[in-house]
Amino acid sequence: MGGRGTYANGKNVRYTYKTSGKIKGIKVLTGLNGKHSLPEESHSSWAYIKLNPDGTFREMRLYNKEHKLRYELAYHREGKIGPKDKPVLHYHTYDDNFNRTTHRMPKAMRKHFKKYFVGVKI
Repeated sequence: MGGRGTYANGKNVRYTYKTSGKIKGIKVLTGLNGKHSLPEESHSSWAYIKLNPDGTFREMRLYNKEHKLRYELAYHREGKIGPKDKPVLHYHTYDDNFNRTTHRMPKAMRKHFKKYFVGVKI
């Protein structure tokens, strides 16, 4: 998978992610060459997952029909809504300029997506 696409200015873009597995049909991506976050756009999937080095869930990004990032489900420290020293299950919304807003994850959302939250106690 390329950077924000696989072809830019008439040239191929170097791969910045590799698919390291799947969880319930969703690709698990691992960054290459120091890349640590998931892509801001998707051309082949409605979602991607990132795991921690120990194999537990870290984040899942969901994309709209225009392939733009809209939601990020996450399990990590988020001082705005939880303890500063413990991970908390939450989500972020993104606008067209990649501005991010943090939200507590409601029970219905946790239940709907729990099959992807590997190693997270809900």
